[in-house]
Amino acid sequence: MTYFSYVLLLHYVKYLRPETTRVKKMARRKPTVPLRVKLALKKLGADIRDARKRRKIPVKTMAARALLSVSTLTKIERGDPGTPIGFYAAVLFVLDLADRLGELAAAQNDDLGLALAEQELPKRIRWPSQGSSDDKVSEDS
Repeated sequence: MTYFSYVLLLHYVKYLRPETTRVKKMARRKPTVPLRVKLALKKLGADIRDARKRRKIPVKTMAARALLSVSTLTKIERGDPGTPIGFYAAVLFVLDLADRLGELAAAQNDDLGLALAEQELPKRIRWPSQGSSDDKVSEDS
């Protein structure tokens, strides 16, 4: 076997047959969230479970309507922080509670943001002076 054919063979094995090469999978890590967020997600999950039970919807039916697996629905009802927010939204849509999602960060509910914006407002608005350089037109034109 010549050197050139050996190089071609290595190239074939390494690049053209990816099923023979080993790919390291990245380890999935759980998201790090503050305790208050964990507690809020647990409460949301419990509220979703209670709403499902009040409507007498079985877990399998609910999962099928939300286009989720039963295990994902169980994670949502437990308040797992690793579950995407879109899945929570799908479940809330099935329960006819999705309209409240748009109001979570609405301006009228953001007391801190409104207070900060109010502090930045000027106390007094002044009109520009008559002799400012921006208002003068050059004499050359």
